Amino acid sequence: MASVVASSAVVIPVAAVAASTSSKCSDVISVKAGLKAGVFGGKSEWQAKTQTNGSRVSCMQVWEPYNNLKFETLSYLPPLSQDALAKQIDYVIKSGWAPCIEFDVQGTVTREGSTMPGYYDGRYWTMWKLPMFGCTDSASVLREIEECKKLYGTKCYIRCLGFDNTRQVQCASFIVHQPTL
Repeated sequence: MASVVASSAVVIPVAAVAASTSSKCSDVISVKAGLKAGVFGGKSEWQAKTQTNGSRVSCMQVWEPYNNLKFETLSYLPPLSQDALAKQIDYVIKSGWAPCIEFDVQGTVTREGSTMPGYYDGRYWTMWKLPMFGCTDSASVLREIEECKKLYGTKCYIRCLGFDNTRQVQCASFIVHQPTL
């Protein structure tokens, strides 16, 4: 379909358009005129937010990846207090999702076992008990998190996630405990 549209388009030079119409030359837009970076003075907003390596490539700055692992939502923040965790868990419950607690020694997604597309190690963590279907308060979830910390807190990452049982998907996930290394 695109080839039909492209082949049916007619290209007329700007000079021919100007000669065939009775409009003034100021009404005809030149093909060479166009917006360029910095036309309106100084750097554009996008250029101010990017870094360049001296060539034509411009890139956004990224977070330092070495010895600075980030895991799930909210992992860029300092560790959450018990009140902040309770508010996050209340949001999961109010959204109709079942809270679920999982733990893992590694805590990161890697590609060690295979390099096939779509395959990642560490994507699935070990579940602490069953998802808490029918849970109505964050205090019971916090108690389960504390029990999990007692057994695995010295060597495992612990996360809480919200599982939507009607769509059968994980809708929220955040780290609630990182081991002391």
